[in-house]
Amino acid sequence: MTTKNYLEVEDLEVYKKLCRLHIEVCDLTHTWPQEEKYELGSQARRSSNSAPAQLAEKNDDRHIRNKIEGVNRSRGEAVETIHHLFMAKLKEYISEEVYLKFRGRYKECIRMLNGLEKALERKIPKREQRWQIEEEPAMFGSSDERLPHGWPVVTE
Repeated sequence: MTTKNYLEVEDLEVYKKLCRLHIEVCDLTHTWPQEEKYELGSQARRSSNSAPAQLAEKNDDRHIRNKIEGVNRSRGEAVETIHHLFMAKLKEYISEEVYLKFRGRYKECIRMLNGLEKALERKIPKREQRWQIEEEPAMFGSSDERLPHGWPVVTE
């Protein structure tokens, strides 16, 4: 048996979770009204599939920056899927409870993607890294309101 020094995309826990979510989103959207088959339902199915597909597409790339791009695109597709599910909630195709469960699971995947991005960034020389991981949170409004890392400071 040979030892490999890289992970196949199927080895990534976040990839497995995103694939499972896609299957569940497909099942969910098929219960929506017929007029949404090629509208909101199709958009939700496509974005939910694209999240793991972006990881798969860039996983075997030899360049770290390209792998990071795949992670970023995957995160964007996950957030887009949350949006489509939010619209389905507003249209009353799904309940608040169903929406929140899916949202929570997608947010977990987004946190995992953030961690994967940070791990990949560490493989790039510090001077070439795009993100400063150890930055201070920005102040927003009162002294009790802080924005998460990476949010711009609003100046008047």
